[in-house]
Amino acid sequence: MMILEALNEIMIKAGLNKTRTMEELAFSCIDLTTLNATDTRSHVQAFVARVNDFGNDYPSLPNVAAICVYPNMVQSVKEVLNQDKVKIAAVAGGFPSSMTFIGLKVEEAKMAVELGADEIDIVLPLWAFMEGDLITCREEIGTIRKAIGEAHLKVILETGILAEPERIYKASMLAMESGADFIKTSTGKVSPAATPEAALVMCHAIRDYYQRTGRQVGFKPAGGIATTTDAILYLTIVKEILGEKWMNPESFRIGASRLANHLLGDILDEEISYF
Repeated sequence: MMILEALNEIMIKAGLNKTRTMEELAFSCIDLTTLNATDTRSHVQAFVARVNDFGNDYPSLPNVAAICVYPNMVQSVKEVLNQDKVKIAAVAGGFPSSMTFIGLKVEEAKMAVELGADEIDIVLPLWAFMEGDLITCREEIGTIRKAIGEAHLKVILETGILAEPERIYKASMLAMESGADFIKTSTGKVSPAATPEAALVMCHAIRDYYQRTGRQVGFKPAGGIATTTDAILYLTIVKEILGEKWMNPESFRIGASRLANHLLGDILDEEISYF
């Protein structure tokens, strides 16, 4: 009941926050994503070219925060990307199920970084977490964190499977204590994906962890976020629980593939299919 009451209040504030400033901020926090089995080098490089063109076509607007691809496509992104502020993110560690050997997970993440990835997104090993094997979870996250050096590590909790607020909170704390730079709701491959309820719980965990340790961990809702209204709601959750310090691409991301065009259309007040 407390979550629903808090969410109702935030939804009212989100309606008031739907301004061009907030829309541009949301756009600047997008991880523009292509994670299809049919992705080819030419498709990915054309995808990146649109991000490059955006910087020239709309110089007054911020570009997206990152381009997110499978590990074997990182080099293709690196070869084409010419926007210095746009990061390269790669899903790794047996994405999206995390159902493989730790050695393979570590090697995949390391190789992605060596090829040019600035950020690595991995999935919490739910097969271990659901049985209470928290040692394995900590070891996997910690080992990958160490292996990727200065690259940022995002840990996906798959909150649609965890479902219960207590488990989402526990998984959030475990990921942060094990070295996550970001905690992320979902892979987008499982339904439900991101939900405002899960976001509330995760942001409370981030706040509690920050108050205890002083280390600022980022938050990323991902999966099913398609409209400007959705984006502003998640930004408002972050603003209300975590504050202005998190209102930037260094501490907040939105994992989306359809959202960019909707946000851009609302910012410019016209229908746009740019990406």
